[in-house]
Amino acid sequence: MNDKLALSDEILLSISKPERYIGGEVNSAVKDLSDIKIRFAFCFPDVYEIGMSHLGIQILYGLFNEYEDVWCERVFSPWADMDSVMREKNIPLFALESQDPVKNFDFLGFTLQYEMCYTNILQVLDLSGIPIYTEDRTWDDPIVIGGGPCSYNPEPIADFFDLFYIGEGETKYREIFDLYEECKENGTSREEFLYKCSQIHGIYVPSLYDISYNEDGTIKAIEPLKENVPKVVEKEICLDLTESYYPMKPVMPFIRVTQDRVVLEVMRGCIRGCRFCQAGQLYRPLRERDVNKLKEYAMTLIKNTGYEEISLSSLSTSDYTGLNELLDFLIDYCNQHKVNISLPSLRIDAFSLDVMSKVQDVKKSSLTFAPEAGSQRMRNVINKGLTEEDILKGAHEAFEGGWNKVKLYFMLGLPGETIEDIEGIGDIANKIAVEYFETVPKEKRNGRTIEITASTSFFVPKPFTPFQWASMNTKEEFLDKASITRKGIMSQLNQKHIKYNWHEADASMLEGILARGDRRLSEVIYNVYKRGCIFDAWSEYFKNDIWMEEMEKAGLDPMFYVKRERTKDEILPWDMLHCGVSKEFLWREWQTSKEAKVSPNCRQSCMGCGGAGYGVGICFQPKTGV
Repeated sequence: MNDKLALSDEILLSISKPERYIGGEVNSAVKDLSDIKIRFAFCFPDVYEIGMSHLGIQILYGLFNEYEDVWCERVFSPWADMDSVMREKNIPLFALESQDPVKNFDFLGFTLQYEMCYTNILQVLDLSGIPIYTEDRTWDDPIVIGGGPCSYNPEPIADFFDLFYIGEGETKYREIFDLYEECKENGTSREEFLYKCSQIHGIYVPSLYDISYNEDGTIKAIEPLKENVPKVVEKEICLDLTESYYPMKPVMPFIRVTQDRVVLEVMRGCIRGCRFCQAGQLYRPLRERDVNKLKEYAMTLIKNTGYEEISLSSLSTSDYTGLNELLDFLIDYCNQHKVNISLPSLRIDAFSLDVMSKVQDVKKSSLTFAPEAGSQRMRNVINKGLTEEDILKGAHEAFEGGWNKVKLYFMLGLPGETIEDIEGIGDIANKIAVEYFETVPKEKRNGRTIEITASTSFFVPKPFTPFQWASMNTKEEFLDKASITRKGIMSQLNQKHIKYNWHEADASMLEGILARGDRRLSEVIYNVYKRGCIFDAWSEYFKNDIWMEEMEKAGLDPMFYVKRERTKDEILPWDMLHCGVSKEFLWREWQTSKEAKVSPNCRQSCMGCGGAGYGVGICFQPKTGV
């Protein structure tokens, strides 16, 4: 633990989970300030347990601390009780490792994983004593930089950030740090530093762009304000994932966090092309890590952490070509070292069930299927690539293998959805129950029966997906659809074996506004924050009425962002950015979805999305055609 703490014992004893604020965890980086030229505060704008579960922070934290001239420390949003204490006692927000105020750092970096954390960004800036708006900052303040999936439409928060890093963080930070050191040494102005950053590939500087609007509220033009500022900023990716940096000594939290295990990232990207999935487009093309490198990582990480579980991480782990070999190795090694193996993102088929039988102990946990839609027509619309036959066959094999708990995930409000599509959710849940009773004879049930949990979330169209042009449902429409789903499930013969959960409609609406919003929302975010909104992702703190009131005061109509279908020629708020997938491809997929047609995955056939422009990965591997 730290000798120097920013909080007194009295304060630490008065708040929940004081371990969130003391630093000093095993593998955390402590450096001698006399050797340091750049101090980087890396913030996950949510509570410690969520942030410490994020692999991206561990990767960049480890990478930055490999540099002799850089000290990277961690910052998280103080929980509500701590937030009150800091305001009452005027305690500035501090980084965990040194316990020094964040305001004294050179950089404050935010990873932006979901839209509902936007008010927490302002909380962090405010508690740090850093001016909230970029235009009010001087060289006395840190450079505020954002990255992660939400940086692909950073416009609602653009006024609060000096820079956005578009793409994967391993490639360009050294260049930014070198430029910073050079500019500080030469007495360059802050504005000139930001301009020079705009010349680095993948860096978007929002203050260097002018956004004008038409009378109907749509965007008229996006214009760079200076010469040589790129009209379009292209994302950065790791060209060689196998040789890229991976943290061998991740920081070990003092308290249980959401993902309390070794995480092995097997690949980036996805071949599947689900039309609703933003990550599937942003991380194209699919790139795999070498299986021998992963074996080496697994052994080292288990030794260095003492964790009792290892998890394989990717968007669709079943599609990793080295999975058989890797699992054979892990099953043997982990059994010897009494380490459990966790396998999220598997497609439920005979191979996956066989694997899960090998890696799970006798007590079978629940299996997860994500049909996403209740009818085959709707699954074709979203390009899910999963048939009812696949689902029932997977369920049959699971029940034969001894599983009796099934979780089903669906979305409501998908483009072109009908009542029949919604009622299909209850039908498929019932068919799975029937499959159980037909597969497992009464004498083999050992007093157990089938338990099915069907959960629906509400569809939110995201930038850089084929559905970025789509209309989104209103809160009332969402709730009507949840009601139809519930009645559909209750009308089933086996309804007593089916439990139904659904997401909050208000939060989904706001997520939709922020996901596809423009710069005019910055004022709204600032005003709701001033009225006490933080931790909007947590239902107990979410105050939808304040958000709607502030939108009205700003003269902005929520329905303009949510309900309206965009046209092909409309300038979208994120059109100054390019995720490697062309707008033409996304539009083609949007039209194909309206015909309920399925597109092949990247291993079957190339759809010409634009990802081949990076010259790596799946784009240059032979196609199977099936």
